[in-house]
Amino acid sequence: MAAPTRILSLSLGNQTIGLAEFKTGQNGGLVLASHQTRELLADPAADSTRLAQAKLVLDEMVQGAGLKKAKINYAVSAQSVFTRFVKLPSVGEEQVDQIVTFEAQQNVPYPIDEVVWDYQLVDSGDPSQVEVVIVAIKSDLLDDINAAVEDANLQTTIVDVAPMALYNAYRYNYADVDGCSLIIDIGARTTNLIFIESHKVFSRSIPNGGAAITQAIARDFNEPFGASEERKKRDGFVSLGGAYAEPEDPDVARVSKMIRNSMTRLHAEIARSISFYRAQQGGAQPQRVYLSGGSVTLPYMREFFHEKFQLPVEFFNPLRNVTVGSGLNLEEIGRNAHRMGELVGLALRGTSNCPMELNLRPVRVVKRHQLAERRPYIILAGVCTLLALAGWWLYFDRAAAVTNQVSERLSPQVDSLKSFEKRMNDARADIKAQQETAAPLLTAVEERSYWVKVIGDINARLPKDLIWVTSFDARNLGPAKEDTEAKPATGGKGKGGAKGGTVLTLKGLYLFNERPNPASVVDDFVNKLAESELYTVDKESPNFKRNLPNESEWAFDYEIPLILKNPISLPTSQK
Repeated sequence: MAAPTRILSLSLGNQTIGLAEFKTGQNGGLVLASHQTRELLADPAADSTRLAQAKLVLDEMVQGAGLKKAKINYAVSAQSVFTRFVKLPSVGEEQVDQIVTFEAQQNVPYPIDEVVWDYQLVDSGDPSQVEVVIVAIKSDLLDDINAAVEDANLQTTIVDVAPMALYNAYRYNYADVDGCSLIIDIGARTTNLIFIESHKVFSRSIPNGGAAITQAIARDFNEPFGASEERKKRDGFVSLGGAYAEPEDPDVARVSKMIRNSMTRLHAEIARSISFYRAQQGGAQPQRVYLSGGSVTLPYMREFFHEKFQLPVEFFNPLRNVTVGSGLNLEEIGRNAHRMGELVGLALRGTSNCPMELNLRPVRVVKRHQLAERRPYIILAGVCTLLALAGWWLYFDRAAAVTNQVSERLSPQVDSLKSFEKRMNDARADIKAQQETAAPLLTAVEERSYWVKVIGDINARLPKDLIWVTSFDARNLGPAKEDTEAKPATGGKGKGGAKGGTVLTLKGLYLFNERPNPASVVDDFVNKLAESELYTVDKESPNFKRNLPNESEWAFDYEIPLILKNPISLPTSQK
């Protein structure tokens, strides 16, 4: 699929918002077409209004650039996102999702259904292990951030994490650099450390940034945060220490020393992170340092880290392989290039496959994208449905026309046949009357043979010895419930008969015998009767009985009620 010709990137920092427009060149590379930044209130006391500030600033930037309804990739700050690097045993692709989901549930410090999370497999350098980077953000926080973006008439496409966007920008611009590199991205609230080697990546966030310097100045000078921020920008630099001469202005000297003290504390945290990376992650010692972020613009920042690390230190240049548009101020872009790493990394997500492709889209955005992907198929299905309906309409319209033609041609013949129809209906009515008259007679004939069939079936199942039948007693149960509602109680087949059901009670005697249970001869007879297809044995009837044997008699009574499956009529006197 062809890469989009215009890509918008948005960096949402705690103090600075950056918006850049990129275009794809003829060779597939990136071209920076426009860039603008805006500052938010730096005072931590205004944190509750930060999203509202961001929305106002974005409205102004979007309207000024004429970017309404444009698709955008944006990155959230690392302090808003939980990031964890997990090593897993090497498993098949079909098991990775299950294992990573389990690890996410174990590592993310929130219920998994309250966060939006994603993961990326990275090369660990060990074929027996797979390293996974898991990122997660609270759903409600992400919804608030995304609402501020989309309320500015922008449409979210990708939501990345700031350190991972920097990592993609580094891979694109410094592919020729070998060994371990360390990017120190110093923002307003946090400092992101990104360790990059040929086969691995690791990031860590330190809650120490430019705002910590401003707070120290505010405490020392006993002035508001905003005034201290202006003082830092106006007079601030990193004191070189040692035998260097101090500034003539004592206030400037105080500020420079406070900045150096804050940077010294930050260096100690970075040194501990390097030790952790080498000991726990199996990483190598960094061979070079790249500085990124808004706070590294303070004078002598590069010299300070060079002094502390004794390594080559330079400002990160994400525009190394990016063409700058002819309408931009190259000098201004050069001064701010080290702050544009996230913007370049986000733009790369729209041009090619990146080594880190995390996407923390809100649920609402995911559903919208899925609907957009399905829309062509839905439209095609709708068109096919309309065409099918049109085809059926044409078919039925033609069929109706043909039917009318045939009807008009056959109408004379139909009229001539109606007289025959009347004569046939009269004949059918006469036949039906004759059948109703003959029905009782036919029923009597059928029932006479039926009785013979029933008695023959009972006789075939009667054991040859020890038991015999002395009498039959037949009676009607009366009409079934539905029959009672449908016709009078006296209705049915035969004279005076009811059709609800017929019970035939067998009465007889069985002899005392040498079986362990002498009455079992009756049980055997009952079991054989139960196999018949002409009747069922009503064992639940109170008339079902067999007298138990005793020592004083030689024969014993039994009664077996049988319900005929094809009821027959009986004389009224036997009901």
